[in-house]
Amino acid sequence: MVMLKIKPAEDCAFDILSLGEIMLRMDPGEGRIHTARNFRVWEGGGEYNVARGLRRCFGLRAAVATAFADNPVGRLVEDLILQGGVDTSSVKWVPYDGIGRTVRNGLNFTERGFGIRGAVGCSDRGNTAVSQLKEGDIDWEGIFGKGVRWFHTGGIFAALSESTPAVALEAMKAAKKHGAVISYDLNYRPSLWKAFGGVDRAREVNREIARYVDVMIGNEEDFTACLGYEVEGADEKLYRLEVDGFKKMIEKATADYPSFKAVATTLRKVKTATRNDWSAICWCSGKFHESIKFDDLEIMDRVGGGDSFASGFIYGTLKFNDADKAVDYGAAHGALAMTTPGDTTMATLAEVEKVVSGGGARIDR
Repeated sequence: MVMLKIKPAEDCAFDILSLGEIMLRMDPGEGRIHTARNFRVWEGGGEYNVARGLRRCFGLRAAVATAFADNPVGRLVEDLILQGGVDTSSVKWVPYDGIGRTVRNGLNFTERGFGIRGAVGCSDRGNTAVSQLKEGDIDWEGIFGKGVRWFHTGGIFAALSESTPAVALEAMKAAKKHGAVISYDLNYRPSLWKAFGGVDRAREVNREIARYVDVMIGNEEDFTACLGYEVEGADEKLYRLEVDGFKKMIEKATADYPSFKAVATTLRKVKTATRNDWSAICWCSGKFHESIKFDDLEIMDRVGGGDSFASGFIYGTLKFNDADKAVDYGAAHGALAMTTPGDTTMATLAEVEKVVSGGGARIDR
């Protein structure tokens, strides 16, 4: 089923532009944060991970809009971004005061979890350069004037400060003017909204942003917290999710927000930190499309799985403009991304295509 009106690639400088915070992830590997003696570093961020996946796995032209304090940590994150092939020409560099009193870069300590021990994240991201972005700081007309096929941002960026929702809206208005498809991942984080009015403010902000969104992405908790919908059949701790209940919720959301051309979400049943049932569902033009299912999916590092679903879904849409293929590519890419460490994908397009076509895990030689 054809989903969206998409600008031709030859008319654009970029296939995807993402707006969001990119942090330095400190990964203790198989250990715990509070007992670690060594950390491996990665770059990562909910919105950025989508752009990097589209560049590194799917070979599309990707760029990121963000801000860094201009110090060695910021330059390290920049170097990691460049290794992933993502364009950094829209990064705003903010002078550093030497100690981080006025501006700094975010750190994200995340352990993977194993078995009955769930993954744990501890962010150190207060007063970051990107959280201080305000309207007018980024030349959106100049960026979108070069041609951008798809613009992506999300609820993590919108929750960084009192000023970032206006920046997201400013970018979306420019994207809409220039004909870019706009996607948004609700990505509710209670810790981020706590200082800015909690769930009530989250709903106020996200309901305004939703009016500009073409493709809305989010799980059951996101839709409940950010837009105020309830999912029938889901228990309080979201251990159980009935697909029919989720479908009813999406039908309500699409009726309330006619801008939505598609709504997509992952469906995850967490049995243990390293064993999940995983699949996805997409609504498009009044019909639902369910992905291939991965029962008892074995997971090494679940962080970034949802972002990798989003990048696979966007690739499937840009490549085929077909809802069935898009949701399968998203689910397959998310599943593969969770078999490797770090926030960002290490999968290849060939591996994604193999999984989509039903290929197994036999050795390739």
